[in-house]
Amino acid sequence: MNIKKALFCALGCLGLVLGFIGAVLPLISAFPFLLLAAYFFARSSQRLNDWFLSTKLYKNNLEGYVSGRGMTRRTKIRVIGLVTALMGFGFAMMARKGLVIPCAILAGVWVFHIVYFVKGVKTAQEPMSNATEPQAEAEPQAEVLVLQEAEGADQGIEGLEEAC
Repeated sequence: MNIKKALFCALGCLGLVLGFIGAVLPLISAFPFLLLAAYFFARSSQRLNDWFLSTKLYKNNLEGYVSGRGMTRRTKIRVIGLVTALMGFGFAMMARKGLVIPCAILAGVWVFHIVYFVKGVKTAQEPMSNATEPQAEAEPQAEVLVLQEAEGADQGIEGLEEAC
């Protein structure tokens, strides 16, 4: 394995770990990190790419977007919120130093990001849920979904060890 492929594999693993954390913690979006992992795994080896595409973590978070179906409204809001928070932090730090031109560039990138996600990315339908069930019943289902995603990531990490 050459150095470039090893670097891509390492960056893919980093994206996978951050994506797993994002799948478990509701404050962090898994989507950008898993997209990063998909990008680097595709460039590191076909075997790693095939393995990653078969994980539940990928299927639950990226498959709809990559296949052209789009993203759910909830996922869009999480991605936009995370990117806005990160860019806002960078903007505040640059503004504090009096860097006007970089702040203007970052503001332009942020506006493009918002427009792209609102207009350019399709909004997929949320999974159907039974509206007649009480709200207390819906919360354990969300916990099961997070546990299923975490189990998919655990299964994926074991598969990663085999693929490397």
